[in-house]
Amino acid sequence: MLKIENLHAEINGKPILKGLSLTVNAGEIHAIMGPNGAGKSTLAYVLGGRPGYEVTGGSVTFMGQDLFDMEPHERAAAGMFLGFQYPVEIPGVSNLQFLREALNSQRKSRGEEPLTGGEFLKLAKEKASLLKLDMDMLKRNVNVGFSGGEKKRNEMVQMGILDPMFAVLDETDSGLDIDALKVVGQGINSIMRDAQKGVLLITHYQRLLDYVQPDFVHILSAGAIVKTGDADLARQLEAEGYDEVMAA
Repeated sequence: MLKIENLHAEINGKPILKGLSLTVNAGEIHAIMGPNGAGKSTLAYVLGGRPGYEVTGGSVTFMGQDLFDMEPHERAAAGMFLGFQYPVEIPGVSNLQFLREALNSQRKSRGEEPLTGGEFLKLAKEKASLLKLDMDMLKRNVNVGFSGGEKKRNEMVQMGILDPMFAVLDETDSGLDIDALKVVGQGINSIMRDAQKGVLLITHYQRLLDYVQPDFVHILSAGAIVKTGDADLARQLEAEGYDEVMAA
């Protein structure tokens, strides 16, 4: 589904990713953990196509296509979703308007009929309920006046409505209290735990992985993956820290 080979990338001339390789197959959830500055968010931005991040070497294929031949909107239409560490606010645009336009734009690119207003509202209510987000929140401008936890739950509602084949979630657990963390974790499982889908979950902490059980955990350090294991590796990191685990 996603194959990264010897990826190198930089921003403002500074190398960040330095030979990162990773394969995520359909039906798998991979967690990326690592210290600050390791390149975790850079990896997410490169996969999503954020401007300013220059790929200087290596390759990435997504669903059999060269990812770097695709514009960001084409990656989204092909089934990739990027969840931001800090979801942005869009004043003057309601959540419902934004999401309906985004979904129908993707459906059009795939040759599918757009959803009617009634069909879309039914879908939005279903996904908002799943994430315990009041429908009144979806009538408000995108993320404007939302708390950190509300922004993250709103982003998961977006993911549920768009129903991607692959999700890159960059520190989705940041800013969440205990209850919101559980809701978001259950939402990720409900939306993305599927034999045909894949997830790359970037996180600092093991706590989200109590709810979203990863198939593989990777430690990213200095721009490359230095250690891979199962869910126990995350628990070991929580108990011992990066320096001790990477030195073993």
